[in-house]
Amino acid sequence: MVLPPLATVDDLAGWMQVDPGTLPASAASTLNMVSAIIRKEARNDFQRRTTTLRRTPDEGAVRLPLRPVVSVDAVTRDGTPVDYDWDDETERLFVSGCERVSVTFTHGYASVPGDVAAVALTAAQRVLSNPNDLRQETVGAVSVTYAAETIGASLSRADRDLLARYRRTFAVGRVL
Repeated sequence: MVLPPLATVDDLAGWMQVDPGTLPASAASTLNMVSAIIRKEARNDFQRRTTTLRRTPDEGAVRLPLRPVVSVDAVTRDGTPVDYDWDDETERLFVSGCERVSVTFTHGYASVPGDVAAVALTAAQRVLSNPNDLRQETVGAVSVTYAAETIGASLSRADRDLLARYRRTFAVGRVL
């Protein structure tokens, strides 16, 4: 499934304070590229979805791995509805028994969080404003220095730190 970019070309133009028509033709593909990098770093697609997972309660509690949880839609055991309590504060689902349950829940973001969009726009601006990753240029006696620490569409340490709060803390799948 192809996901939309985390920001639009119009958003990028506004961010850069330029007319959208003055952006290079590569603006859309740059936004797609940095969006993919951000999603990989955050391990989050920033989309709202409904998912069904099978989980075994640990002392009557099930922790759902996809955030943020918007609603718990159904909890069943072998196709039979199970009574449950959802605790927003601890983000845990409480059920009776220790047998495996199927949990259908809605999670994710209705829109891209502003700080995530800002990371996408900043990264895209870096790529479009300095496509050669030039850090220094001297004309007399010609001297050129490239910024090796920011080659291509990369995320800064500050960007990665910001995205860390959106990262899933454990995997959806189970290793056997």
